[in-house]
Amino acid sequence: MSWANWVPLGIAVLLALPVALAPYWAYANRIVSRFALVGFGSYVERIDRKKTQRKNTLRAAHLSTTYRIYAAKTIFYAAVMAVVGSLSGMYFIWGTFAVLAIDEQTITNTLPQQLHVLANFTGLPSLTIYELFVLMLVTSATVGIVFGGLTYWLRWWYPSYKADERARRIEASLPRTIAFVYALSRSGMEFPKVMRILADNKAVYGDAADEVNVAVRNMDMFGQDMISAIHTMAHRTPSGQFKEFSENLASVLQSGRSLSSFLQQQYQDYQEEAESQQEKLLDLLATLAEVYVTGLVAGPLFLITILVVIGIAVGDTIQPLQVLVYVIVPSANLLFIIYLLSATDTISQIQRIDDIDDPIETMTDVRRAKDVRSDGGVEAGSERDSNAGMERLLLYRRFRWLGRKLGNPGRTVIERPTALFWVTVPIVLVVTAVRFPQTLVEGQVSIRAFDDLLVQGTLFVVGTFAIAFEVHRRRLEAIESAVPDLMDRLASVNEAGMTVVQSIERVQRSELGALDPEIERVWRDIEWGADVETALKRFEARLRTQIISRVVTLTTKAMNASGDLSTVLRIAGSQAKADRRLKQRRKQEMLTYMVVVYVSFFVFLFIIGVLSTVLIPNLPDGGTGAALNGTGSGGSTGGAGVGAVGGIGGGGVNTEAYTLLFFHSTLLQGLLSGLIAGQLSTGDIRGGAKHAAVLLAIAYGVFLLFI
Repeated sequence: MSWANWVPLGIAVLLALPVALAPYWAYANRIVSRFALVGFGSYVERIDRKKTQRKNTLRAAHLSTTYRIYAAKTIFYAAVMAVVGSLSGMYFIWGTFAVLAIDEQTITNTLPQQLHVLANFTGLPSLTIYELFVLMLVTSATVGIVFGGLTYWLRWWYPSYKADERARRIEASLPRTIAFVYALSRSGMEFPKVMRILADNKAVYGDAADEVNVAVRNMDMFGQDMISAIHTMAHRTPSGQFKEFSENLASVLQSGRSLSSFLQQQYQDYQEEAESQQEKLLDLLATLAEVYVTGLVAGPLFLITILVVIGIAVGDTIQPLQVLVYVIVPSANLLFIIYLLSATDTISQIQRIDDIDDPIETMTDVRRAKDVRSDGGVEAGSERDSNAGMERLLLYRRFRWLGRKLGNPGRTVIERPTALFWVTVPIVLVVTAVRFPQTLVEGQVSIRAFDDLLVQGTLFVVGTFAIAFEVHRRRLEAIESAVPDLMDRLASVNEAGMTVVQSIERVQRSELGALDPEIERVWRDIEWGADVETALKRFEARLRTQIISRVVTLTTKAMNASGDLSTVLRIAGSQAKADRRLKQRRKQEMLTYMVVVYVSFFVFLFIIGVLSTVLIPNLPDGGTGAALNGTGSGGSTGGAGVGAVGGIGGGGVNTEAYTLLFFHSTLLQGLLSGLIAGQLSTGDIRGGAKHAAVLLAIAYGVFLLFI
């Protein structure tokens, strides 16, 4: 084969490489942007009929680009992918003819028996040069048009998708955001300052803070007045609810009505809306649970039973069963999980905040780093030491995260359970590699022995993660349940006339459950000379949860505005209670469907167990045990005929192959059912790890001990 045959492929790679690197490499992105603007920049400004709509979508999605650049790059990407697709179409035809040129005997001798059916499609058709040219031209053009059109559509679909995702997240966090604004406004703080504080806390309030940041940026950078900035924010947001709130807020500020009364009413309205949305979500999850049990548990079980009966009565059904067990059922379950992820993405979750630094440690670092006089000059004889100290400090700050992770691995795992995979997965891979020679029988891999390695490794990885995540979840739920009591008690003692320091001293003597040791540490920080704000920031940095971050941010900002915190604390406590009430109700509602998933799995396991222990062993065995070594065809090779029982003539049934399929189907069903059960009950697929580990262990134990 000549090197010239690969020139078109090289051209395709060279064209696609900058496009592939542009999202990850700034230099490649600049090159692509320049070519796109030169080629299509003026065109998109003149011709695009949907320019206004697409501009608004890009702004709503908060993509860091202009319309002209994005539109020009979209056409450029589509053109590049059309060329790449056309060149790929040529190689597709070339490869197809190369495969068709293989004779039937070579396929029969090379491929396993299950794939011998491919030999029926061989045979190179006789085409003239003209017909071959037309075929290659049509194929290349078709593939090129598909590649280009799909790229163009995906590029314009992506901003809409991002905008819709942001809208859902904004509306899910809207009650908490309005509660924050309401509480700070009640503390006497000026409203522009409230907006700036909210915009600075994106880690806590997410996309809602991003929307407010639009108004803050327009005020600070472009000199826009507050009312106009809020109107601009309302015009650009993708959320209908946030737009309505912003427009009403601008009207209230412009008319001089009571802002606190308006915010209180809006908070109550959106809290009721949140409860209504949760009712709809629970109804949807209930329907999905019923669909799952019917379509993805009972349905495969019915098909497996039917195929087994057909295999006994008519002929071999190993191949259809393999397609069902290894392709259809896992694919359907994975698609169901993906849909659940999109359906439950607005469920409130307790999440960690990873970008909170220890304020006292940070200030200490700054003092160590700056060996300078008040006039900005370096003290005599200390310039070299200062530079060396700065370098050491920068090096320390760069690798400080590693010391935190490795210095206290237990805390790291509890705070971030997914970090456990960095340990368990390599362990399983090493153990599997060491034990792999034990699975070899006469030079071939024993499927049953290899299954043991895979199942045991999976149980170890999933089980250890499930334990770590359960500890993590229980810790966060204990913190969440204690927050309303903390807010109520702080508000009560503050209403009695005590200062913030006195309130913390009094509260740390009471019982607050999971927060007791943390409140004691806050009080010790204050006793040792830290101010209240620093002590609370360190409290936030230790726990790193969204609910604590909201409480600390609200308390410290309100404390700077006024010494009367009781109203602010009451509002924060009310919001925490409302969030917890919604979560508890959701958990209770979905407990029933989680039990249904468990019961359906046990029914699945029982039926498979009956088929494996009662029906299959009592049939004439036509298998030679080769299925266990990965060489069986699943067909009948001998044995007594079943006469009146079925129509397989003088053949038999490969019982070992059927039993192996049943084993695999039960393991897959247990693993996937567990993940879905957790996702239905908590809205988080990680919550399904414990259910998956339990069901997988039960399925493995039943087959190991009884089948």
